[in-house]
Amino acid sequence: MSYQDIITIEPDKRGGKPCIRRMRITVYDVLGWLAAGMSHGEILDDFPELTEQDIRACLEFAADREHRLVASLGDAKPTVGGV
Repeated sequence: MSYQDIITIEPDKRGGKPCIRRMRITVYDVLGWLAAGMSHGEILDDFPELTEQDIRACLEFAADREHRLVASLGDAKPTVGGV
C-alpha cells in the first residue's frame, strides 16, 4: 500500500496539513514524536487508533517530499552575480 492511500489532505482540517486517514493526527505530529525519540510501540500505545502502517506512511510521505524538494532545487538554474 502506498502512503497516498493513507495520507489525506482536507483544507478545513488542521489547516490543510497532511493527516492520517482523515483523522486529526498529522504527518508532522508523528514525525515530531519519532524525532523526539518515541518508538513506534510507544506511539501506538499512546494513540491506539494508529497502526504501524500509518507510521511507515508518514515516513514514506516525508521521504517523497524531500526527494521532490531536492529534485526541484536541482532543476533550478544558478544565478550569476546574484541576478
